[in-house]
Amino acid sequence: MWTYPRVLAHRGGGRLAPENTLAALRCGLAHGFRAVEFDVMAVRDGGLVLMHDTQLGRTVAGSGAVADYSAAALMQMDAGAWFAPSFAGERVPGFAQAAGFCLQHGLWMNVEIKPAPGLESLTGELVARACQSLPAGAVLLSSFSVAALRAAQSAAPAVPRALLLEQVPADWHAQLLALDAQALHTDATTLTAQDAAAIKEAGYGLFCYTVNDPLQARALLAMGVDAFCTDRLDLIGADFCQSA
Repeated sequence: MWTYPRVLAHRGGGRLAPENTLAALRCGLAHGFRAVEFDVMAVRDGGLVLMHDTQLGRTVAGSGAVADYSAAALMQMDAGAWFAPSFAGERVPGFAQAAGFCLQHGLWMNVEIKPAPGLESLTGELVARACQSLPAGAVLLSSFSVAALRAAQSAAPAVPRALLLEQVPADWHAQLLALDAQALHTDATTLTAQDAAAIKEAGYGLFCYTVNDPLQARALLAMGVDAFCTDRLDLIGADFCQSA
């Protein structure tokens, strides 16, 4: 069962701000969103930072693997200049910074565990332990990595989890049971009405990424989808499900 907000700002601010930054979280908040999705990665010293890519070069200038840097070094790097000159100087945030901002402003968090290759279990454990100290109901973990979710389940079983999938496989129910997951998250373009009905009938939450077309959003809600994230904060508002 889904008991969380129904429309999430993808990576904080969608297409309106540099992803996975405090500026993105501020943007989502300014647009009325009360829920955000963002990515968290563990690095060489066990620190946790908001980052989607495992290699530097796209949102943060530089080269090499993100996980080879310390959290302190990454948090001095510019994560905004790539997006627009007005965001130059926006730093890579640590998870504690992002979580603190969300708690201060009442933003619910879908934290995607985004492990670097070879660090799946460690990342799942560290993220789950960091979320264990947050207020109950403040966060839902999700990941494409089964190993990360297993580690999270072992480290902090009370922190709720969701399995991320590109498309719903035949054994989806067995996978959710094994992880004691609350929800299944999947690509909006691959979800079928038959799978949606089966997932909901089994009592699980059903979430889709990344929905940027209001017509698609309405169709998904009609299929029984509980929630989704969007990049188009300018087209799909936080109250979309109430007006759809």
